[in-house]
Amino acid sequence: DFEASFIRLIDKVTNGSRIEINQTGTTLYYQPGLLYGGSLEHDCSPSRGIGYYLESLLCLAPFMKHPLKIVLRGVTNDQVDPSVDVLKATSLPLLKKFGIDGESLEIKINRRGMPPKGGGEILFACPVRKVLQPVQFTDPGKIKRIRGTAYSVRVSPQVANRMVESARSILNKFLPDIYIYTDHMKGVSSGKSPGFGMCLTAETINGTILSAELASNPQGQGTAVLPEELGQNCAKLLLEEVYRGGCVDSTNQSLALLLMTLGQRDVSKVLLGPLSPYTIEFLRHLRSFFQIMFKIETKTPEEEHMGGEKVLMTCVGIGFSNLSKTIR
Repeated sequence: DFEASFIRLIDKVTNGSRIEINQTGTTLYYQPGLLYGGSLEHDCSPSRGIGYYLESLLCLAPFMKHPLKIVLRGVTNDQVDPSVDVLKATSLPLLKKFGIDGESLEIKINRRGMPPKGGGEILFACPVRKVLQPVQFTDPGKIKRIRGTAYSVRVSPQVANRMVESARSILNKFLPDIYIYTDHMKGVSSGKSPGFGMCLTAETINGTILSAELASNPQGQGTAVLPEELGQNCAKLLLEEVYRGGCVDSTNQSLALLLMTLGQRDVSKVLLGPLSPYTIEFLRHLRSFFQIMFKIETKTPEEEHMGGEKVLMTCVGIGFSNLSKTIR
């Protein structure tokens, strides 16, 4: 269901793709077309979050022929995929480090939608670039502030405040500069299902952003979650992410590695926390598609004086350049 929706989305952003699926739906033949972009709309399947679709668009958008401007509808926050809030807070600053920036780079949440019925809507816009800059991003720096959003839809507005208080009760022990914004959407913009959740980000002096998030159980599934518990658990997840450390958080490790691979023929370095299973699989894909191997050096906590074991990833970009970009 959601995979078919994803294939339709890829078909929309490209021009000349050929897709054939056999009758039982077990084999897929895909012949890629040109990345075209432009202004589009897409209704995502409510069985997966918008983050599932957006993650792939973040990888492809800088290499379109025309700047991409797309409206996605569906579930904005769930327990499976990275939420739109986290991608907005962490992926956009990461793209900027590789030279993909400008006023037209944005993710805007028009409506929130919680599972199972969704009803959310977001706008994602991204400019196109001919080449990417190589990066040297090896010092995460110390954490200077924590920001966050506690959102609630179709439940009491008080729920968001309860989450904020319980998260602060843990985080205030470490840092004074904490601001968690409460976002209570009403009426049409609150989607079709009730729910609440929280997204926290820790920002360092060098511009590294680490994130953590939690969402309540979908209506009619599992046990009810107390806002206090959710707030505390989200704060603990953020501290866990800070302990893992690195210059890119676990959600965006694969995006950073892809952009390093596609950079100019120059050395890029980035310091990551422990690699997630998803990232390890992604490195295998990079090897089979681009024949690129990363140099992986482990850094023990004693060398770095902080947190868990870190990994320094080094590679030389393949010198990819966007030939379909229209020259104005």
